[in-house]
Amino acid sequence: MGSITPCLWFDGQAEEAAALYTSVVRNSRILDVSRTGPSESDPALTVSFELDGQPFVGLNGGPQYSFTEAVSFQISSDDQEEVDRYWAALTEGGEESRCGWLKDRYGLSWQIIPAVLPSLIGGPDPDGAQRAVAAMLTMQKLDIAALQTAYSGT
Repeated sequence: MGSITPCLWFDGQAEEAAALYTSVVRNSRILDVSRTGPSESDPALTVSFELDGQPFVGLNGGPQYSFTEAVSFQISSDDQEEVDRYWAALTEGGEESRCGWLKDRYGLSWQIIPAVLPSLIGGPDPDGAQRAVAAMLTMQKLDIAALQTAYSGT
């Protein structure tokens, strides 16, 4: 059976980006670096890496293309500490957006999503779900306690 591997187009920072991503996301590693020449000091052409077991390729393709919000990667986070850790690492040199979205320093969009979010914005209480969505729309980094409070109406 085949597999799908996203290829991310960078303007010379593929190896640096892969190093950041693999240092931030658990169960991640750089698999291979193909260089433009025979020396380890030659620039990378491609970098193969895994993020939480998902394969990726980073390509140093040049300045012709850049990332947009049309593609983003979601990271499900177990608790607020994990949300905060991902947020801090990926917004450093990047920019915060709304509703758990951010752009990292390379312009790649990420969504840092608490694992509990689907049960709050799609929970059995439609009024609670609406309150949770309304609260989420006011946030940049998602605050689990505030979302839970909004859902419960307390």
